[in-house]
Amino acid sequence: MAQITTMFNETHKGLLLAWNYKVDLILEVFIMGFAFIGLSFLIGGGSRLDETQLTASLIGYLVWYFAVKAIADMSTSLQNEMQAGTLEQMYMSPTDAGFLILGRSLSTLLTTTIIAALIAVGPMLLLKIRLPLAPATLPVFIITILGLFGFGFAVGGFTLIYKQVTALSDLVQYFLVFLNGALLPVELFPPWLAFIARLLPTTQGIIVLRQVGLEGMSLAETWQDGTLVWLIIHSAVFFILGWFIFKWCETIARKRGLLGQY
Repeated sequence: MAQITTMFNETHKGLLLAWNYKVDLILEVFIMGFAFIGLSFLIGGGSRLDETQLTASLIGYLVWYFAVKAIADMSTSLQNEMQAGTLEQMYMSPTDAGFLILGRSLSTLLTTTIIAALIAVGPMLLLKIRLPLAPATLPVFIITILGLFGFGFAVGGFTLIYKQVTALSDLVQYFLVFLNGALLPVELFPPWLAFIARLLPTTQGIIVLRQVGLEGMSLAETWQDGTLVWLIIHSAVFFILGWFIFKWCETIARKRGLLGQY
């Protein structure tokens, strides 16, 4: 019970930090919102895309934004702890560090959900996009997010050992936005590139979200055609593997005495 309380205290701490830097978050909302609008017209060759294409792109873009936050925030928060000299103290706590990491992940998820909703407002108003909110999209979204945070755990583990992994984080983020089907459907890629894209942590989630939200497919139908099954397997592998990599890197960092160094 004490560990659960500590985890939620860490979540509360993350939310307070986000609120203290709310001006930066507001600017981020404007930047990300107008970046999507610019990318939409760029993909359309300067002409306005039809509503279905815009909606599909916005769904992919928002999922990509969750990926950015899951990957970057995990790395950044650990770097900040190391720079402040408090990371080693965190590991001296009687509460397992894993619960603290999960608490931070939960605060990242909550703040990102709020920011993503605000980011969507601008394109929806200016481009007349109607974002589908079918109930079936919620479990698909949750499954997708689990895989994303698993990937974030892996990057966090590398941060414990190598300290500065900003370049790796940025590379993954931009790699995802162009290859995970966020802006263009994977079906339009060459077969070899589509195969690689489907291995990325967000691609399958975007595919199933579009099937449920845009095409009106039920969860049963996505299960029958295998896309939902593949998403569950995909996210489970990423989450378990990411958590394993984090704990493995954590063990190495402890043995080498790296937790108190930056």
